[in-house]
Amino acid sequence: MITLYHNPRCSKSRQALALLEDAGIETRVHRYLDAPLDTDQLKALLDRLEGDHKALVRTNEAEWKSQSIDIDDPQAVIAAIVATPKLMQRPIADRGDRAVIGRPPETVLSLIATA
Repeated sequence: MITLYHNPRCSKSRQALALLEDAGIETRVHRYLDAPLDTDQLKALLDRLEGDHKALVRTNEAEWKSQSIDIDDPQAVIAAIVATPKLMQRPIADRGDRAVIGRPPETVLSLIATA
């Protein structure tokens, strides 16, 4: 099963969900804006995520730009996302042992190929 950290208002997130469903992959949708991740959950997700902590945050958001957060500090990035869940990159597909950011959406299918 794959957990998709999903924002239904995001076209990339909707495309990633459709790709997983079309591939017949059992998908658990986690609407992270409705049920935000806490610090421990984000740390664990970051451990499974390909790439570094910088990939987890949406630096183009006004909420990010308006703050003086050290992008090089993983703890500061996690704290910012806990405080403002909208800052978390989307979509993220998580297989439990490995996670990828679905940008482009087809990236989520890499979790199937390496299962």
